[in-house]
Amino acid sequence: MQTVEGIPVPTKSNPEKVLEGQVSPYEKPKKAKDKTGAPPSRFSLRMTAGWWRSLQCVGMGLHFMASPRPPNPDFERSIPSTLASNKGQFSLQFYLPEGYKKDPSSDKWPVVVNFHGGGFTLGSATDDARFARVVVEKSRAVFVSVDYRLAPEFPFPTAVDDGADAILYIIQHAAELRLDPNRIATSGFSAGGNIAITAPIRLYEHRRTAKVPEYNIVAIATWYPITDYTLSRAERRAQALRPEATLPPTLTNLFDASYLFPPDLNLSDPCLSPSRASDEMLRESIPPNVIFYTCEWDMLLHEGEELARRLQQEPISKNVYYTMVTGVAHGWDKGPNPMKPPPKCEKLYAECCKTLRSIFEEDENQSNFSLPLSLPLKLPQIRHSKAKDDNNGE
Repeated sequence: MQTVEGIPVPTKSNPEKVLEGQVSPYEKPKKAKDKTGAPPSRFSLRMTAGWWRSLQCVGMGLHFMASPRPPNPDFERSIPSTLASNKGQFSLQFYLPEGYKKDPSSDKWPVVVNFHGGGFTLGSATDDARFARVVVEKSRAVFVSVDYRLAPEFPFPTAVDDGADAILYIIQHAAELRLDPNRIATSGFSAGGNIAITAPIRLYEHRRTAKVPEYNIVAIATWYPITDYTLSRAERRAQALRPEATLPPTLTNLFDASYLFPPDLNLSDPCLSPSRASDEMLRESIPPNVIFYTCEWDMLLHEGEELARRLQQEPISKNVYYTMVTGVAHGWDKGPNPMKPPPKCEKLYAECCKTLRSIFEEDENQSNFSLPLSLPLKLPQIRHSKAKDDNNGE
């Protein structure tokens, strides 16, 4: 049984049908219409998405019941979109470490800007509250979860624009929020893992034409992200270790049709498919440290692994911490079991957050000694590790 943002999804049979207007499942799609076929009615997509969103609320409610219970946000900010062509408002949910609350005079807190999953179509900013708890405890950082606007109401690039806008808001309001704009990290799960990578790229593009206050994104923590929309779902399933454990076409077709619009959308856009970005763009826009998790049974395993390897190698040369989680499917950590949290997630969350803390502390020490903010951190370049495949791996 697969889960998507807390929704249990049967995956015993995944027949792949070619939709009208689609290219062959084994051809490389170049435009959105090659992947989605004839554009479905946006109204019907909204109705279908609404039905799945209601199921998601139930699933995440069960997910949150397991001990330890995740925290509620400490406060919320509604902010205007400035980068998207579709203007509007979206919210940021703030989770605060204990020291922040106890000492109102403390400032310069590191911050993790997080993006939830759900195929750019489902989910909300509170979905990653379990991860938020571990971030504030282990990383001693403020956790800001972004309620970016969803497709089909807001297709690409609105989610990425909102992600970059969220980071920009943190930078511009750092003093008021008592945050350190030179110790920012992004994080995200699934679709949110994509935004954790592409929002810094979008901000890099914006910075070329607009004045932005000084900032430094020091790390990305991305969990089982989608990174290359020029791959067909059929090609991904064929490469998967367990194709029967991948997301069914019912959901992946909904996600693609909702997000990939209009029909002539270029699927190689680096803000959509970071795997298609040039070496120069990745070198300049991606922070020096990338913490990368994939799932052994996921159809996204290979593209994630390839991007992690590429980021580590010359000429991009990032510090990459890569872990392939064994024996799990996509979104395993959002399982709707009210009795206990999903296996391994507590342990892996803690491992990720300890790495983030070491990066934050190293960068703070560099700042104190007036070293260049762009200096790569002196940490091991890449780590290939597999979580122990046991049911008590938390």
